Amino acid sequence: MRDAVLPVAFAALCGYFAWDSQQGDFGLVAREQKLVDIAQARMALTKAEADRAALERRVAGLRGDRIDRDQLDERARTLLNLVGKDEIVIPYEPGKRLFQ
Repeated sequence: MRDAVLPVAFAALCGYFAWDSQQGDFGLVAREQKLVDIAQARMALTKAEADRAALERRVAGLRGDRIDRDQLDERARTLLNLVGKDEIVIPYEPGKRLFQ
């Protein structure tokens, strides 16, 4: 019995490290989950960059010596909540707006 204690303890220690390399905080399962998280974060970054580029294009039309009159008119009407006498207003449901 005394001769079996050391090999059994060594086997248990090896088993623990083998299990931890698969299921532990830094194991293979956690690595796969982190790769999925990274892919999702990259997709969110791509979407945010596209949104930012769209907003920068809109803002560029309101700056400098080349002001886009239609965009300026649209923005002023939105901020001031005004419409012309000959215009028809179709309200959108909450969450269904064309722009933010």
